[in-house]
Amino acid sequence: MTEKPPVDDVNDDDIEVGPPREWAAGVPGVLHSMEPAIKQLGLARTVKLMTSLNQKDGFDCMSCAWPDPNHRKVAEFCENGAKAVTWEANPVLVPDAFWAEHSIDDLLDKSEYWLGMQGRLTTPVHKPLGADHYEPVSWERAFEIIGDKLNSLDSPDEASFYTSGRTSNEAAFEYQLFVRAFGTNNLPDCSNMCHESTGAAMGETVGVGKSTIAYDDFEQSDLIIVLGQNPGTNHPRMLTALEDAKRNGASIVAVNPLPEAGLRRYKNPQLPRGVVGRGTNIADQFVQIRLGGDMALLQAVAKRVLAAEDAAPGTVLDHAFLAEHTVGLEAFREHIARVDDDEVLLATGITTAEIDELAERYIAAERVIITWAMGITQHRKAVDTIKEIINLLLLRGNIGRPGAGASPIRGHSNVQGDRTMGIWEQMSDQFLDALQREFRFDPPREHGVDALKGIKAMQEGRIKFWMGMGGNLVAAISDTQLAEAAMRGTDMTVQVSTKLNRSHAVVGAEALILPTLGRTEIDVQKSGPQFVSVEDTVCSVHGSHGQVPPVAPDLLSEVAIVSRLAQATLRHRDDLEIDWQAFEDDYDTLRDHISRVVPGFERYSERVRSRDGFVLPNGPRDSRTFDTAAGKAMITVNELEHVERPAGRLLLQTLRSHDQYNTTIYSLNDRYRGIKKGREVVFINPDDLAELGLVDGQRVDVFTEWTDDVERVLRDYRVVAYPTARGCAAAYFPEANVLVPLDSASIGSNTPVSKAVLVRVVPAAVPATV
Repeated sequence: MTEKPPVDDVNDDDIEVGPPREWAAGVPGVLHSMEPAIKQLGLARTVKLMTSLNQKDGFDCMSCAWPDPNHRKVAEFCENGAKAVTWEANPVLVPDAFWAEHSIDDLLDKSEYWLGMQGRLTTPVHKPLGADHYEPVSWERAFEIIGDKLNSLDSPDEASFYTSGRTSNEAAFEYQLFVRAFGTNNLPDCSNMCHESTGAAMGETVGVGKSTIAYDDFEQSDLIIVLGQNPGTNHPRMLTALEDAKRNGASIVAVNPLPEAGLRRYKNPQLPRGVVGRGTNIADQFVQIRLGGDMALLQAVAKRVLAAEDAAPGTVLDHAFLAEHTVGLEAFREHIARVDDDEVLLATGITTAEIDELAERYIAAERVIITWAMGITQHRKAVDTIKEIINLLLLRGNIGRPGAGASPIRGHSNVQGDRTMGIWEQMSDQFLDALQREFRFDPPREHGVDALKGIKAMQEGRIKFWMGMGGNLVAAISDTQLAEAAMRGTDMTVQVSTKLNRSHAVVGAEALILPTLGRTEIDVQKSGPQFVSVEDTVCSVHGSHGQVPPVAPDLLSEVAIVSRLAQATLRHRDDLEIDWQAFEDDYDTLRDHISRVVPGFERYSERVRSRDGFVLPNGPRDSRTFDTAAGKAMITVNELEHVERPAGRLLLQTLRSHDQYNTTIYSLNDRYRGIKKGREVVFINPDDLAELGLVDGQRVDVFTEWTDDVERVLRDYRVVAYPTARGCAAAYFPEANVLVPLDSASIGSNTPVSKAVLVRVVPAAVPATV
């Protein structure tokens, strides 16, 4: 028997703080994933779903884009993957009476945790103009309301269509087709807030904004440098790949401001040593870098590589590779020679000996992978920092050979596939030309708004309609107060969702919620059972097949929702000959169109039915070809700019807790960091606490130091003494997004600078609530 998970009103005074863990996973990981699943889903449903998760004939996990090995275990999932499935597949439903009982204002007072735990959404609801409650409506009426609003706009550019990375390839392609047929390129997505910096840097330097490695490259590598990420929480299955690499003799270096349990020691629960033994020590070197210091570290290592080549000519650099495949080496040499060693030490907060050790490891390794996530991408100089990653790899030919390459890790299930399918406000003319040939209409060519620019356009009244295909934008984006005020200024907001979140309570003058099938659920359309597909972080495309009946009979798939919305909105467009109903009836129809529009998807419907799917072509990985302006990989010159920290101030980063997936909160615990029963904490180094005159456990207010007059503050947070890098602090996302100014964005990618926020921490102005 299943039951609704309890949701407690936890007082912040109940927060318990213990020491951080020294290792990740093990038996506790199994218990923390399976106990809630069995309790909330029931044994039979749990077994069915967990044994299908990430399997070749099963469904793809919605919690991250980590790739699947060719030879899969029976339990091919991690703790957070199991929690994501439990959260989605819980058969507890939001009843129709809920909407009369809870006003919008009431929902605003609830936490993300409470909202998510109310159950699955099953009925379309509409908040009429002037009302404070959602009201159930029919699907037909919902689409009529939305279509009428879209057609009443003065310009298609007054609408913006956001996408979450959980959207399948098929739904994403159809969504962007609808939006462009409607007449706008306003297609912001979650990439704008995470790996946009990666795409900008790698697109310019190697011609592709994706990973240049395959899954098997990890176990063939001699050295793996893990920059700015916490695999133990954000993509735990990566720990298995790192463990395999270690067993094959690889060294691993972790570069992070915080020590993370998963990069210390991993106890693989599927191996005896992970159950009764000590597990595997992961990181051979831990470089505890100061926030914003990664670019300086990479330049310092490159300087040592070039110095080693000068000392022993012809023995360090890969001269044949550099001569045939790259440009820019000499300018880079001259620039790196001028890098100031003292500035590097100030920027990184580490010692010369630590940099020397990392450089020696890099020089000694024949095959090197550098892998990174948002600890790198969400800085002011993120694009240049990633260019420095590419520079370092190119010096020794570490792109385009087994066991070596650049490995950005996507934290969202199909965020990479969505971009491949055209979810981007800046798609190339080549893509738009192909779309025009296939569907015989002229797509708009002017670039649209990204996530941050979209919020500003709302503030200025230029965007009046906003739709989200999944996601929780107002919680995920920076500058929470300003973003919420902007969203409330729109005429209408529409969201396609499986469960409630904060964005359903921060709405325009009118609002609708359209409930959709989850990835776990069987999808039957007119032509029979359907499946969707996704692209993982190493460019592998494979099918995802729902396994259990939908929790309610009237739920629509994302493909069906877009199809019906397009018909309701574009019904008067005689110039369009797009058969939207055919897409809903048979997803192969969509895939056939994709095969003629998107390079690499030839014979899509056939190839995706292979149990292993197929791998997209990748020039740098496959043949050392680089589609850049120079026709070769570009070694670039980037000016170092370290983040200044005035006395009495700290640099704060936002991060996720262990029981969390993006903005979805599974529980109020962060097991690996020793936090229980709460999230309103700020982690600060004990020495910094002493310098600031604060003590562990004290209540504080955290203020952003920025150039405008807006007050950005977290009030009444509890200080936790924690071994983070000196001068640095951390607080949980999304709550701490209120501290990140909307105008604080990465140069060249417009990604929020969430990993280096200058803050002032002072004793709380009001006592803690009793």
